[in-house]
Amino acid sequence: MAKPNESDHGGGRGRKVRVDFRPNRQERRRQKTLPPHLAEQADEIDELASPSWETVAAKGELSRKRTVVEGEEPATEGTAEGIVAAVRGLIADVEGPGGERCACTVRRVLRTLRIGERHPVVVGDRVRFRPAAVRGGSPPEGVIESVLPRRTRLCRATERETHLIAANVDQVVVVASADAPPLKPSLIDRYLVSASAGMMAAVVCVNKMDLDVDGYAAEVLERYRRIGYPVVGTSTVSGLGIDALRGMLAGKSSVLAGQSGVGKSSLLNAIQPGLKLRVGEVCKETAKGRHTTTTAQLLKLEAGGYVVDTPGVRAFELAMIPVSELEAHFVEFVKHVPGCKFANCTHTHEIGCAVLGAVERGEIHPARHASYVRLFRERSGLVPMGEEVEEEHERR
Repeated sequence: MAKPNESDHGGGRGRKVRVDFRPNRQERRRQKTLPPHLAEQADEIDELASPSWETVAAKGELSRKRTVVEGEEPATEGTAEGIVAAVRGLIADVEGPGGERCACTVRRVLRTLRIGERHPVVVGDRVRFRPAAVRGGSPPEGVIESVLPRRTRLCRATERETHLIAANVDQVVVVASADAPPLKPSLIDRYLVSASAGMMAAVVCVNKMDLDVDGYAAEVLERYRRIGYPVVGTSTVSGLGIDALRGMLAGKSSVLAGQSGVGKSSLLNAIQPGLKLRVGEVCKETAKGRHTTTTAQLLKLEAGGYVVDTPGVRAFELAMIPVSELEAHFVEFVKHVPGCKFANCTHTHEIGCAVLGAVERGEIHPARHASYVRLFRERSGLVPMGEEVEEEHERR
């Protein structure tokens, strides 16, 4: 299991850490105050009299950082606790204790602390915010002061940036489609790995089952059911599985995630018609989904609990997971790993590998092992990350 990020799961009053200044604070620029007719002459004198280099800041990495406090901080006067319901650019909609929505900016020190993330807050975050005075009937506004420790998190990451999709949810419902766009079990596997690393339960949902003319989607669902994942096949055309999915969401906090065009918003509209979420069609030329949902949003369910509807993706990178811990997130591998001949077995080619033996005996599906190998090669730098996930095995 991946080691939790201390800044997300820590408790208490917080701890001091050193973080980088933003780039615009790292250089000192000369402020020219001389009259224009003397500026050129002064520059010539400086060039002759000054050394070819100079130190403009104290030496050492610590001197180029600032101290901030991360973790849970005590509540301060004038702040309230809320939950982030949507993020729109630099603005986050925060739902307060009374159910009211407040459009909030994020305190700069918090943006500095979380500079490695695409946005310092994400839908589902519990935050402390300071409401601003409302003038002349204007909508409520405020400033997010701090983010409380995250209980769970669903994210994808490149080597340079972490993109959090949702936080503090009980389960992720990985939505794929039987066709239009084509079913990609390898993309499902990536979501399942991220859910495991983020301490969340997972459900596998294959939508558009009315398009499953050859039974391939049903076979994929059975594949995941056998290794212990709850599964459901759905269709908004026939109504198949809608009641079952509604029951899986009831009373829980969930996030619906998956490829663009698989019908996440359509499923939510079928589960609760009053939501009236915008839906789109798959591009006929490319057989890929269009980004109809452009921002994640928190939706309350009549059956209890809430769900996060997220924009779709076409690629899902997992750079935040160490290659040595990847095996732990493939649930059917775990019981076989202790039987490997070598302690540092990669489960890709070694003689005496118990995982490869299980694949040969049919105890591990070859497509699941192929997903693992692809992720292992990505995390080892053997193949590039970020390419669109494609299926390598033939459909039955």
